[in-house]
Amino acid sequence: MLLQRKATSIRKLRIAFSMWCSLEIQEPATLKYFGRGGAGRFGIHGINKQDVRMERLEELIFSSPEARAGLALSLSKTVRRGFFLKKAVELGADAIWIWQADHSQNKLSSFSEQSWKEQMIAGAKQCKNPWLPELRLLSRGIDDVVKLASPADQRILLWERQDNISLLSPWTANTQWLTVYDFGSEGGFSSREFFAITAAGFIASSLGTCILQCETAATLCLGLHLWASHLNDFSTGNTVQ
Repeated sequence: MLLQRKATSIRKLRIAFSMWCSLEIQEPATLKYFGRGGAGRFGIHGINKQDVRMERLEELIFSSPEARAGLALSLSKTVRRGFFLKKAVELGADAIWIWQADHSQNKLSSFSEQSWKEQMIAGAKQCKNPWLPELRLLSRGIDDVVKLASPADQRILLWERQDNISLLSPWTANTQWLTVYDFGSEGGFSSREFFAITAAGFIASSLGTCILQCETAATLCLGLHLWASHLNDFSTGNTVQ
């Protein structure tokens, strides 16, 4: 096995792989990884400036989950983001899109995508989830969200409780395919954003009477989605009552 990674030492090898998967150096000549839908152990036979030569000792490939949840979160305060990214991996998020909202308090350009991926990998090491979420930073804001969400089977806009908005239920979240959940910033959606997202077919749902922080609402949705995805046995079509 030949990997095109610029790595001249075990330390540099770890850095080269760190944005691709979670890995452990078990001994001087053995590498173990999990992520990207697989897990495996490889013997390291040579490292130079251009490549890493490894022998596959064992490897497992996992099927992608059928019920997938994508999260589109507007950029919010940094203090809560590390916790959320780890929990998103534990709860099986398929994608995390951080978008620049009109009312975001910070600018997306001032943050490092690499550091956020490192936080997700830390969560994967704890829970051994073989699938790391796809992370994207969307500088064009709601326009990027609408474009990326267009292929989704279901698109849900999370909103505080109002008379004409129904509560998000397991039956809403329980879908065999892909659901994208969108969350606004602390200042709420601007009129421009709200018009764009409702025109794109997002259906408004509520998480209750409390106004939740963005990361809290997203974690709640992921937990509900994960639980709801197990209500049906997709392989047999039997429903758990």
